[in-house]
This record gives sequence, C-alpha cells and structure tokens, in this order.
Amino acid sequence: MDYDVVVIGGGHAGTEAAAAAARLGARTALVTHRLDTIGVMSCNPAIGGLGKGHLVREIDAMGGLMGLAADAGGIQFRLLNRSKGPAVWSPRAQADKWLYAQEMATILANCPGLHLRQGMVSDIRMDGGKIHSVVLSSGAEFRCH
Repeated sequence: MDYDVVVIGGGHAGTEAAAAAARLGARTALVTHRLDTIGVMSCNPAIGGLGKGHLVREIDAMGGLMGLAADAGGIQFRLLNRSKGPAVWSPRAQADKWLYAQEMATILANCPGLHLRQGMVSDIRMDGGKIHSVVLSSGAEFRCH
C-alpha cells in the first residue's frame, strides 16, 4: 500500500499528527499496536492544568482532536488555582480514559484520507536518506512517498 504519510503510534501525538496530515490532503496511515487502545490516556487522565494547558489550547486552536475527545469523555471540569491570581488560573478536565479513547477512535475512523492499521513496526526502510517504507512484523509493507 502506498501512503504520503505513515505515522507510527496511536497516542496523543500520533493521533493528532495523523489527523492533521489527512486533513491537509495526504493519504495517511496510522499504525498502532492495537486498534482497540488507540488514543488511550495514561493512568492520570487529565487534560489541561498549568503546564499542559497551554499546549492543549494551542492544539485546539489549530483544529486538533484532544479538546473534542476531552469534551466527550470529561467527567470533571475545574478551574485550578482560583485562590491565587488570574495569571495562574488554569482549566483542567478529568476524563474517563475509555470514553476519551472511544471518541478519539470514532473521530479518526471518520477522518477522510486516514487509514487505521494495526500491527507492530519491525523495520523502517531507507533509500537515499529518506524513508522508503514501513514494514510490520506481519510482513505488510507501507510505502511512503
């Protein structure tokens, strides 16, 4: 199979990168070890806060998926540090990590030009300093342009 973009890994960064590439018109494959765990959050399923909150707002402003999935899977929404000055107030959502992942999988499955693939990458083949293809342990090979 031929793709313009192959993204390896279906976590936060991989899902955002794959969706962005597909939205820009690239034929995109997202390869993840298990399709049923695509977009699953860590053991602390929080979106926002002082450190991560700025990044989350930037992703949202650029049309990212994290905010949409957090809205769908959110179980608690708080403004942190309200007893301090406005400079350190920060919104944070606690999400049900399985609802979040389910919403992320639904969004990705309906993203035109994005193909979800399950497997373990066993080789990345290079040609002239450029990635030529991504090979899975099953033997499937995805050629990159």
